[in-house]
Amino acid sequence: MNRAFSPFVKSLFVALLAVSGVASAAEAHAPAAKVDPAKGATLYGDGDSARGLPACVSCHGAAGNSTIAANPKLAGLPEAYVYKQLVDFTEPSRNQPVMTTYAKMLSDEEKKNIAAYLSTQTQKPGAAKNKDTVELGKKIYRGGIAEKSVPACASCHGASGGGMPARYPRVGGQHQDYTIAQLNGFKAKTRKNSAEMATIASRLSDDEIKAVADYVAGLK
Repeated sequence: MNRAFSPFVKSLFVALLAVSGVASAAEAHAPAAKVDPAKGATLYGDGDSARGLPACVSCHGAAGNSTIAANPKLAGLPEAYVYKQLVDFTEPSRNQPVMTTYAKMLSDEEKKNIAAYLSTQTQKPGAAKNKDTVELGKKIYRGGIAEKSVPACASCHGASGGGMPARYPRVGGQHQDYTIAQLNGFKAKTRKNSAEMATIASRLSDDEIKAVADYVAGLK
């Protein structure tokens, strides 16, 4: 049997490949969707009932200022950092029953929109509560613990706890309970999305963790 293509079939095959190549090139160079904080604000405040997605505001408060000590304040966190955490919640490195469920319901574009919205909000200040440990917390935050090879928290999170975009979050003004929970999570390796923090937290005692968490709550 003659398996040779006829001139017509060959021409058609070449044409199809050319069209496919043009389409692929167009997709590769298509502009990425523009980040839209306004859409992020709507999703944050209203959720999406059609998908069973609750409003973020119900747990994290108006404009990202949570009033629930176990839930973090998100207002003013760096856009790139919030986006990274939403992605991390969909992976084993940061599995958390509630947030993992909701993060998986969000598209990549929606994650970016919510992150953009939160980064423009202003965090309401917190306050240190334990006057007996605030000096210990201050000492660790500003100078670390040399004998335990614990670096100063300020070296990454800034003197005022403002953090550095993408890599290090704002910790100043954060709820004590939430900060304690995260440091304990790093220490127990149940939160696995920062090897650096896991190492540092493992060197801190429970009292030192509480002292640091209380001190940073009062940073502005």
